[in-house]
Amino acid sequence: MAETVSPAVPALGRFERYLSLWVALCIVAGIALGHAWPRFFQAVGRLELARVNMPVAILVWIMIVPMLLKIDFGALHRVGAHWRGIAVTVGVNWAVKPFSMALLGWIFLHFLFAPWLPADEIPSYIAGLVLLAAAPCTAMVFVWSDLSGGEPHFTLSQVALNDAIMIVAFAPIVGLLLGLSAIVAPWDTLLLSVVLYIVVPVAVSQWLRRAVLGRGGQPALDRLLARIQPASLAALLATLVLLFAFQGGRILDRPLIIALLAVPILVQVYLTAGLAYWLNRRLGEAHNVATPSALIGASNFFELAVATAISLFGFDSGAALATVVGVLVEVPVMLSVVWLCARTRGWYERR
Repeated sequence: MAETVSPAVPALGRFERYLSLWVALCIVAGIALGHAWPRFFQAVGRLELARVNMPVAILVWIMIVPMLLKIDFGALHRVGAHWRGIAVTVGVNWAVKPFSMALLGWIFLHFLFAPWLPADEIPSYIAGLVLLAAAPCTAMVFVWSDLSGGEPHFTLSQVALNDAIMIVAFAPIVGLLLGLSAIVAPWDTLLLSVVLYIVVPVAVSQWLRRAVLGRGGQPALDRLLARIQPASLAALLATLVLLFAFQGGRILDRPLIIALLAVPILVQVYLTAGLAYWLNRRLGEAHNVATPSALIGASNFFELAVATAISLFGFDSGAALATVVGVLVEVPVMLSVVWLCARTRGWYERR
């Protein structure tokens, strides 16, 4: 039976509409639990394979496989229909974002905020920011696209292309920038993280997608997605609880550092989103392409960033803390970008 692609991203249910609230509650719960039972979460943190935390890996798989099931990698041929938007997003994601974050981290942390930061941890903080910027968002892109009324074929094609690029580009870009930051990156762990958090879930999801479509077509896939979507959201929230529990004590002990690390992340999000949005307008792309392009360009695959930071530098490292700050600001900031794109649609279409 020939595969058919459902172009629409499913509408948000009542639970998903309050995602920011659930995220905030999970962050608070994680910090409180980590502060109350630090030894338990330290024990969970030691459940590693080749320095990769397996509980986090399992939760990430549960969370992103349903999202990846929506992607037909055969949709890459649709790239040509929106080549301007694709070019802008790829350029922002891979030629601008990681390098601009390294520059912003250097400016803010090495100079502007240096008096308030531990000098020996500044390189580690910058490394965490680089890891965050070098991983374009995969799982949450469909939520942002749906909220913004994004063109679904563009979103599918862009996410598929980003995943394909990430498999080969994430490790070299991170290794290059960490090397420039005078930090030695263990390539074996970095490549293992790429395999565990990108290659494995992509392979599993595409195998499962083909099997389901072969047996029952698109209706069967839609039914499967409806059944497993709650598990995906539950895994997302459980991941947040676990990640913030790992860092709960440090977050409570270092509120100033958290606030300072958030500044370059916020600047980066609005800078890259604004750049992608403006470039799409200049190139004549439709608003429903420019908006997801801006959102994909600005958001991060924070699960991969956090996991890689933990694998490379440990749970208690400045790099892990910096990536967790990215988790802290990701959802509310991206919702604000969705709102800004909606509010400026009139300006965008006056050209």
